Amino acid sequence: MCTSCNCGTQTTDTIDTTPPVSIDATSYTVSGMTCGHCVTSVTEEVGAIDGVRDVHVDLASGVLTFTSDEPVARDTVEAAVREAGYALA
Repeated sequence: MCTSCNCGTQTTDTIDTTPPVSIDATSYTVSGMTCGHCVTSVTEEVGAIDGVRDVHVDLASGVLTFTSDEPVARDTVEAAVREAGYALA
């Protein structure tokens, strides 16, 4: 029986509610971005890297920030940014 609300539901399954582990945010400066489309392109390319989540690109400062499940090599980020048409500063 459910011990939280006594609804009568019985289960032996346990549900893992632990959020996935994410390392601290990683930031780089991207050069050459001039508009919202630039931001979208960089966000999509970096977001496609395995394990990357929560990508944010600030157009005014050129700062790219993301979190990831594991460390991501600078070369990998640099290749993604280059694919979008820009460069790491």
